[in-house]
Amino acid sequence: MTVWFTLAFKYAVIAIVALSFGMWLGPVAGWAVLCAGLALLHVVHIGHLARLERWLRAPDPDRMPDPWGAWGIVFTAVYRALRRAAQERESVVKELELFTRAAQALPDGIAMLDSGDQLLWCNDTAAGHLGLQSARDAGLRITNIVRVPRLAAFLQGRQPEDTLEYRPAHHPGQLLSLKVIPFSDGRKLLVSFDITQIERADTTRRDFIANVSHELRTPLTVIHGFLEHMVAAPVLPAEQARRHLDLMVQQSDRMLKLVDDLLMLSRLEGGDSPRREERVDISAMLHALAQDAQALSQGKHQIDVIVDEDAAITGGNDELRSAFGNLVSNAVRYTPPGGRITLGWRKDAAGRGIFSVRDTGIGIAAEHIPRLTERFYRVDRGRSRETGGTGLGLAIVKHVLLRHQATLDIHSTPGAGSEFSIHFPPWRSIVDMPHLEADVA
Repeated sequence: MTVWFTLAFKYAVIAIVALSFGMWLGPVAGWAVLCAGLALLHVVHIGHLARLERWLRAPDPDRMPDPWGAWGIVFTAVYRALRRAAQERESVVKELELFTRAAQALPDGIAMLDSGDQLLWCNDTAAGHLGLQSARDAGLRITNIVRVPRLAAFLQGRQPEDTLEYRPAHHPGQLLSLKVIPFSDGRKLLVSFDITQIERADTTRRDFIANVSHELRTPLTVIHGFLEHMVAAPVLPAEQARRHLDLMVQQSDRMLKLVDDLLMLSRLEGGDSPRREERVDISAMLHALAQDAQALSQGKHQIDVIVDEDAAITGGNDELRSAFGNLVSNAVRYTPPGGRITLGWRKDAAGRGIFSVRDTGIGIAAEHIPRLTERFYRVDRGRSRETGGTGLGLAIVKHVLLRHQATLDIHSTPGAGSEFSIHFPPWRSIVDMPHLEADVA
């Protein structure tokens, strides 16, 4: 039923009643009844209109007026429109909250600026990168808050570079890259990227190339010098020629060891080659490593082995042999003659297998321990070259342990010796298990 039909019906009823009175009591009575009916209907309309006006000032969907007739239809239509508007507003608010949460979850910083470069909003990452507070700094020019050289020109697009790099004063160890993305009505997004790790990786790459070049250049220089001497003086005393050849063999062995370590490290870091899961006889491996250590030591150290005869784990035999061997050879190289080196294997209360190498060597200062597994990192470069190390041994150990879900603990006291311990997860420790043939990526 429409409003017009309802109103027409009411007016028709009044007209019929007035006509009836006019025919019964005369024209004057009829007109009087008609005027009274129209006046009453007008008063009712005014009352309903006032109720509507009061309700619209503070609309309450749960307390809608309940008028009758045409006004009931109007109130119902208004009520439905308000409900739809409230639902749409709630939906918009939820979508806005969703977009806000999504922007907050981004790993990069986002600051929204108006056409005058005033801050409208920023996520938490941008607040941390640029030292902003969204509530406090809203409406302020970003160039008055963030003190970055050339930032004003960069925001206006007057800088030739696409990005602007800078180190925040509140976090000088961090390197950020800023990018401006314009959008509607002159507004723009200032996006900040943390490129600290990228810079460190680039620095590591440059250092790696420089270190490899230096490590290869030293033995090549020695070999090249001896060859030039032998070419210049083709006839040398046998003893001198033999000494030159021995030194060239030593230097070529050093280069070969460096290349082998580089290839192994590249393979471990790439993770392309599968690891062969097999039963590794720890007891046999430790006794073999002890023999290698005796050969390297040339009888200058006391070397002990403490291991159960049935000790075994699952893993890659060759990789574990390389990792254990690097730790043992380091212990021999950095322990003065007469020192003691102990190779051990035990299980803790949780069932984890623990391989350890303990020595009475020169020890390591605490500030160096966190960086020992970096490629080419040396505590004492001069001593490392004297002992024949490549600087890659502990980096290889780190990657082998990652492939075996193991961890490395280092305890050392300068002048008192060091202990390197490898902790394997309990599920790798076995006592008696058939030979495994699985390949694990």
